[in-house]
Amino acid sequence: MSRDRVKRALLAVSGIALLMGVPDRASAQFYDDPFYDDAPSGRGQTETFVDEFGRRVTVDAYGRVIGVEQPRAERRRDASRRYLDDQSAEAVPLDDGFSGLDAYPDPSRPSGRSDGFGDLPNADAPIVSPNETTAPESRPAPKVEGPKGPNAKAQVAAFQILMDRAGISPGVIDGRMGTNVDKAVAAYEEKYGDHIDPTNVQAMVEQLDATGGPAIVSYTITDKDVAGPYLAAIPDDYSEKAKLPAMSYTRVSEMLAERFHMDENYLMEINPGADFNRQGTILKVASTGEPATGEVAKIIADKGREQVRVYDASGALIVAYPSTIGSRDTPSPSGTVQVARIAFDPGYTYNPKINFTQGQNKSILNIPPGPNGPVGSIWIALSKPTYGIHGTPEPSKIGKTNSHGCVRLANWDAAELARMVKPGTTVEFVE
Repeated sequence: MSRDRVKRALLAVSGIALLMGVPDRASAQFYDDPFYDDAPSGRGQTETFVDEFGRRVTVDAYGRVIGVEQPRAERRRDASRRYLDDQSAEAVPLDDGFSGLDAYPDPSRPSGRSDGFGDLPNADAPIVSPNETTAPESRPAPKVEGPKGPNAKAQVAAFQILMDRAGISPGVIDGRMGTNVDKAVAAYEEKYGDHIDPTNVQAMVEQLDATGGPAIVSYTITDKDVAGPYLAAIPDDYSEKAKLPAMSYTRVSEMLAERFHMDENYLMEINPGADFNRQGTILKVASTGEPATGEVAKIIADKGREQVRVYDASGALIVAYPSTIGSRDTPSPSGTVQVARIAFDPGYTYNPKINFTQGQNKSILNIPPGPNGPVGSIWIALSKPTYGIHGTPEPSKIGKTNSHGCVRLANWDAAELARMVKPGTTVEFVE
């Protein structure tokens, strides 16, 4: 392989070439490659400003940090640790039609935006409690060997992005091999009858070219991204959650990580020094492609593999998602049920007489909607009472911790599924 071909391969696989472990000055050369066709003009310009931590930050025309002057130690702070004061907190306002959720919902009374599919989840929607125990996979997918070496993490991320583009979710894109990648590979082989080797750089380059181009692309933070509004923090206590106007994101990096299906820490890792609170900052983000579509006939909730697989009427696999399904203490149901209704942006009613008891909370609490809510941003109710398929405020834990009997997906996977299913769709739980 020629030097140009090697460089092209690294660019296509990582989108940032050898950024992992390479000094920023060395990585800067790749911004002049045609890969970054949306790079701004004015390459000699710089700008200096004070960020939220009191540091003097100098950036170039790309939004890339080229100098940071640290403040005095006593001026440093961690904004993410501030506790939310509900008198001054900013949050996304609720939809005008939202009126909260009843402990015992009346189907004739609309309780939120459900896109015509029925009422929203109520207190019979179990979620994770702090005392849950993790049920290990009884039938894990075959282990897949990943790449080695200094650029391995970027290669793994590119491989995860390939899976995501193919409709086979690896969960969060984080540059790490693991059980979620293993189960994605098995589902990919089921869907396409083919195998992609994550250690074969040239094969991945060809697949990336065929499915939309480089794995990592540039994204410019907008004023809308920065404006939010955001909450300062999400309290653990349900009674405090119930006081919030919405279960919104708490920071720009969290919101963008979810938008691009990424682990937030990995997004920050491949954008060292980037100011996520500054409009115009150029980031490197995953290019995952368009959401999958299809006519869903059956959903398999595979307990033994902690995976949801979705099939059409011919039995062909449409999509697959890593999931958390039940726990040792509160297992998910067995057998076959149906989708009862679908709700987007659901709220949640906590009822300790029906749910578990959280802390000292003994009364019914209405928790507003939002991506950081107990059921995330999607609720797909099942015909068996108290069970559903839903999103999560912690996508990086999908496949690693279990729920109180429900099927939990990353918000973006749950949203993709919600747009394909209809009431009456069969859901089969398999051991």
